[in-house]
Amino acid sequence: MESCAEVVLSTEELRDDIPFFTKKLGFRMDMIYPADDPTVAVFSGYGLRIRIDKNAIVSCGRIKILTEVPDQFCNGDRFLIAPNGTEIEIDQLNPPLVMPPTQHSFVVRRLADQAPWIIGRAGMHYRDLIPDRLGGSIIASHIRIPDGGPVPDTVHYHTVGFQLIFCYRGWVDLVYEDQGDPFRLFAGNCVIQPPEIRHKVLYASENIEVIEIGVPAEHVTTIDHSMDLPNSVINRDRLFQGQKFVHFKAEDVPWKKYRIPGFMQKDTTISLNTNGVAGVKVVKSNLKSNVKSTQKSSHLGDILFNFVMEGSMTLEGEGRESFVLTPGDAFVVPPGLVTQYKNISKDLELLEVSLPGKFETKLY
Repeated sequence: MESCAEVVLSTEELRDDIPFFTKKLGFRMDMIYPADDPTVAVFSGYGLRIRIDKNAIVSCGRIKILTEVPDQFCNGDRFLIAPNGTEIEIDQLNPPLVMPPTQHSFVVRRLADQAPWIIGRAGMHYRDLIPDRLGGSIIASHIRIPDGGPVPDTVHYHTVGFQLIFCYRGWVDLVYEDQGDPFRLFAGNCVIQPPEIRHKVLYASENIEVIEIGVPAEHVTTIDHSMDLPNSVINRDRLFQGQKFVHFKAEDVPWKKYRIPGFMQKDTTISLNTNGVAGVKVVKSNLKSNVKSTQKSSHLGDILFNFVMEGSMTLEGEGRESFVLTPGDAFVVPPGLVTQYKNISKDLELLEVSLPGKFETKLY
């Protein structure tokens, strides 16, 4: 029965602790999360595993013992206190991924609003596109790496239900488990990172920008110290918890009709390769020169996220204020809300992410 133990320590600022524990003391970092603003990191070395948690409130040491079957460990006790005051917590080694129910809201996030960029994992800059995260059901991040060159990343994986990386500007070199040699992800293209697929970011162009979607919002990133990438196995049909790796190349896919008249779409095949968990489409205007508005519409999906990549439009939601949107802006339309796109520029282009992959659209 596999088990491990952790010592839990509190901190005022995790970023100050990482170089001290790794470079000065020689511990290795095994986990860090959440990616956009890390608050927890796990270190190991010298036979010891340490979890530093910015939100931990501990006046004395705490040892957390993780085991596959907690009820069979220490007579089923989950919390004990040693004679010296050390707290002992017993918990599950591999807890199931919890998908919080979506708390629907109408969200508009504009680049012009100057939302702060936060330095996250591997020195990347993160901008939150869904501040309320719909109750923890999803996180959408606008990520940039200002300086091109090698990325200080390690082989790692994410415990997620769905994860998308869409290259918005520039390019980035990536490598994935069982997918062969490293490749370059260009602007307009994307990949999905199936649950727990090992991968690594290698090299980035200057001013690279990507859109990253993760479900649920809070998920663990685990560093894999044992795997080197590329690995010797190539199995591009492998399923990772029911999902297949996808590398969408926009130039290889034709434009087709979209669910709302006046637009065209490129289907990334992500819905097919995730068994309908999520869908991702690139959408552009196909309106005639004298028409600048779509029909009113609503959807019956769960989550519908859009990011404005090019052009401009006005978003109107029934009973809501109107928003003029330009590149870098994002919005979430809750199910049942009637919306309309107006003042659409000819070059308007959107990234649409939906959960589930297929859903009903109503036109009015």
